Amino acid sequence: MALNDGLARFRLQQERNHAILSTIAATKTSSSSSTKPSQQRPAPTPTLRPAAKPAPPAPAVRFSDDTARLQKINEVRTSTVGSQLKKVIHLLETTREALTAHQINQQIYVDIDGNKDVAESLRNNAKVRFDGRRYSYKPTHDVTAKGELLTLIKSLPAGLLVSEVKDAYPDVQDDLQALKSSGDVYLLLGEGGIIAYPNDPRSMMEVDAELKKLFHDIKLPQDMLDIEKELRKNREKPATDTMKRRAAEQVHGHQPKPKKAMKNSRGITSRTKITNAHLPWLLDLPVDSKDSI
Repeated sequence: MALNDGLARFRLQQERNHAILSTIAATKTSSSSSTKPSQQRPAPTPTLRPAAKPAPPAPAVRFSDDTARLQKINEVRTSTVGSQLKKVIHLLETTREALTAHQINQQIYVDIDGNKDVAESLRNNAKVRFDGRRYSYKPTHDVTAKGELLTLIKSLPAGLLVSEVKDAYPDVQDDLQALKSSGDVYLLLGEGGIIAYPNDPRSMMEVDAELKKLFHDIKLPQDMLDIEKELRKNREKPATDTMKRRAAEQVHGHQPKPKKAMKNSRGITSRTKITNAHLPWLLDLPVDSKDSI
């Protein structure tokens, strides 16, 4: 009985579904026939937009690169205070910029804020200027152009050592040569190196020809004994003592200065430690060397 009731309900449900489907089909047929062809509009064609380019991926940091950077940081920060100080001063001299401690740390990995000794040495260094926040290079003479350089040289009649202004600004050597070519300064070799002297136009004067002739007609003694005698007359102490030297030569004979013994170089042998083994073409190695390269 239960099976027969189930089959009856199933047939009834199928009949209902069939009636619903027939109604839907009839509705669609009537609506399509009532619509005129002139009133039908074509569906708008969708506008194609270019696809947005995907954002480029961020450059991946390779493990090897990061390892090298960390090794460099460790090498710098474990070095001596003097070595770190030298790096900072070189950076300031090269860039000629006022840099904060953070900017210096980013460029050369010297942690000024984290190293009290480095910070104190920088602030007390004669080549470093510190304004409370930024560090900058401090040259010996604060000149930045050729005009200021010429003014400085003119203020020093006794001359200015070129080594004292070579770090003033990058083009200082070119400006010194330009001032020499224009006749504004003289560059002469003196004690301590090249010295720049001002060329004072007031020192330019005409010398009478007769005075020049008198100067060139003065005959100097040819013998060193006579030269020393004339120096003593003018209350000048001679740098040499020819009489004493000649008396010693008569007793002991003329003795040339002994030459320093030259150490016999054995060249490169099998015991020689070669440090540039990767550049064999720079070395003149013996054929029988036991150390192969």
